Amino acid sequence: MTTKTATGRAIIISGPSGSGKSTVVRQLLATCSLPIELSVSATTRQPRQGEQNGVDYLFLSREEFQHRQQAGDFLECKEVFHCGDWYGTLKETVTSGLRAGKWVLLEIDVEGAMTALESLPDAVTFFLHPGSLEELERRLRERNTEDDDVIARRLDVARKEMEFSHRYQYEIINTQVAQAVSDICEHLTHSANSPGFDSCEKN
Repeated sequence: MTTKTATGRAIIISGPSGSGKSTVVRQLLATCSLPIELSVSATTRQPRQGEQNGVDYLFLSREEFQHRQQAGDFLECKEVFHCGDWYGTLKETVTSGLRAGKWVLLEIDVEGAMTALESLPDAVTFFLHPGSLEELERRLRERNTEDDDVIARRLDVARKEMEFSHRYQYEIINTQVAQAVSDICEHLTHSANSPGFDSCEKN
């Protein structure tokens, strides 16, 4: 798969649950001058209140998801351990954005990123984390949305994910959202201005 066109490029942002990825991504989309477009993931889970199909997720039935998986339509996909639902990135979602000159951003976990990089070797990659597992645990407990068993599983996954941080081009410690967003945008802008790459700015 072509990951870099005359004006488009793939971006991958990963990090443990609780590292603030979604908040950073929202701010990056709103403030960075590059034409960044979020890759909308497909999922088999039911929509939550206020979620819109095609905006928050592409909501697919298990049958349709399985059919598309067997057809090789996914760049990466996996079944989430704690809920039994499937999530994935459709190849066409990424390639259509690149063809349109967008910088297509994939907010995916480490396992998905390692798979996606097989097809997106030129992607600009970021690993986001809060600085330590102790700080991550504090944030997870502060959310007060999960019991101790779920938090323990998330921390166990986070330990394993942190071992892959060196596989990413940039490591971003998210202690201040504004600074993390600024750092990511700066790296992306530098990449856009590198020799041999033609980029455009967001209108």
